[in-house]
Amino acid sequence: MLLKPITTAALLASSAVARSVFPRASGNATRICGTPEPTEQQIAASQAMLAKEREMRAKGELRALRSISVNLYFHVVASGNSVDDGYLTQQMIDDQLDVMNADYGPHGISFNLVSTDWTVNSNWASDGDELAMKRALRKGTYSDLNVYLLGNLGGGLLGYCYFPDDVSQGSTEFYLDGCTVLGASVPGGSAAPYNLGGTVVHEVGHWMNLYHTFQGGCSSPGDSIDDTPPQQSASSGCPVGRDSCPSAGLDPIHNYMDYSDDACYEEFTPDQEDRMYSGWSTYRS
Repeated sequence: MLLKPITTAALLASSAVARSVFPRASGNATRICGTPEPTEQQIAASQAMLAKEREMRAKGELRALRSISVNLYFHVVASGNSVDDGYLTQQMIDDQLDVMNADYGPHGISFNLVSTDWTVNSNWASDGDELAMKRALRKGTYSDLNVYLLGNLGGGLLGYCYFPDDVSQGSTEFYLDGCTVLGASVPGGSAAPYNLGGTVVHEVGHWMNLYHTFQGGCSSPGDSIDDTPPQQSASSGCPVGRDSCPSAGLDPIHNYMDYSDDACYEEFTPDQEDRMYSGWSTYRS
């Protein structure tokens, strides 16, 4: 397991910070997401949302909210002034935004880039002081998405984000909210096969209240989503036909919330769409 520094962990008493690593069989690096495991309270809230979503579907009712527009702030944090140091170009930022809107757009979710800033700080670029960095750079409200694109997260980590929750303005949890992502994973970056922009899409899925498709393995409640088949463990590469929980349906390897290569990513499901809207209405609207 990977752990965030103990100083940050102490500030996150309500969140587990264990980060799981799933090695690729071939020996190549696999996707590593450092998003904290959902707490018991968060899982209970997701189960309550699931019950309400099932009720609405059974009655043929449509949700009141039909679209979401998210204000977005990108923060590029590098150790120097070259792309190799993590100092991304404006074109790379624009391409990442295009990927986000292409992948979330079919679900009525769009991202409006308000601003991008660039900071050279070798400590922050290696995720050395998360809270200090975010206190200095974070912008907007709890409804606004802050994405921190860092030069080197260490340990093969591609990114992490925080699930929405009941958060007070100005609290530690408010400042920590958002997604921290390896800058080299954006389109044109060097983190192949994770350099098509899929990491930001994956991490923002957590910000929108989605768990990994392999959450809980083959056991209920899993990811608390009805139309993502249970999955024993994370996928790696693009293993077509993988079935890690027999009789439950093929693993959702093309889902943005699995660990597949960027080129394998294709979809969020209709029920995941409902969950994103439930989470938004509950916590961020």
